[in-house]
Amino acid sequence: MTAGSSSSVAGSPAAPRIDVIAPSGALLSAAGFEAGIARLEALGCRVRSRVPGSPWLRFAGSDEARLAQIHDAARADDVDLVMIARGGYGLSRLLDRIDWPLVARSVARGVRWVGFSDFTVFQLALLAETGAASWAGPAVCGDFGAGEPDSYMLAQFRELLQGRAPVVEWAVDTSTEQAGGGEDAFALPAMPEAIEGALWGGNLAMLASLSGTPWMPAVEGGILFVEDVAEHPYRVERMLLQLLHAGVLGRQKAILLGAFTEWKPAPHDNGFDLSTVRAHLADRLGVPVIPGLPFGHIRRRAVLGVGLRYRLARVSGDVGAAAFSLSAA
Repeated sequence: MTAGSSSSVAGSPAAPRIDVIAPSGALLSAAGFEAGIARLEALGCRVRSRVPGSPWLRFAGSDEARLAQIHDAARADDVDLVMIARGGYGLSRLLDRIDWPLVARSVARGVRWVGFSDFTVFQLALLAETGAASWAGPAVCGDFGAGEPDSYMLAQFRELLQGRAPVVEWAVDTSTEQAGGGEDAFALPAMPEAIEGALWGGNLAMLASLSGTPWMPAVEGGILFVEDVAEHPYRVERMLLQLLHAGVLGRQKAILLGAFTEWKPAPHDNGFDLSTVRAHLADRLGVPVIPGLPFGHIRRRAVLGVGLRYRLARVSGDVGAAAFSLSAA
């Protein structure tokens, strides 16, 4: 998998200007946060932290303090990217108080809002409220503060810094797809040469939490990507079925499965694993359900434009392997 070529999305100055916010969980390590800031600066970025000085409960700051970070970053006219310090939990408490038109106006000026995990609800609410796009990508602490940044993630992030939407390519073993400890043959999905649609999604638990709320985007004919961490496959299936029964999955052209990590098999699973979930979902939907997207709570993570139009193509279908490409259309 390589970053490949890329499509232009916006111009960037020689020294990208980054505002760092912590709209969710408290920092787990001040040293790790500072190391992340230093590594971003070493990339040639000018970094400004808006993170509160002290946490509140399990959050990076009070609800009011975290709202202020978001709104101050949205008002700033000297910023190119807004990045989160880390995920965790907390943005769900703020959705009904965020000034979404204000955030959308910053996007219209060219500001890219970047994050993942708990940030999924912010990204999807922004899309639902205003149609504005954002970026599923790295966080300061986990991706830049915990040792040397992963080379693939860094290559993808550099593309974004240069104002381009990275191309994402990945391969799937079609003979014995590995999925959470079990094995199951992966049948190549029946799909046209290419599929185009709005790319959207993120953390599955966060996505499911928006069902029935004003902040669930009504995406028709989209390409939905999902990932999660520490969720057993039966919980993954339950959340996907919730989205299926709510009519969300049936309106999509394709479902991309990212990484589902840090779960433990149970003695009574009897072979039930993530491959089982994928096969059941593909059978129920009748649209391509493709595993292996390099995105999730993993270090080797792609950068994806949430709300942008993408082109999904199967670039090869050799015996034993298949390769897929996802690029901004």
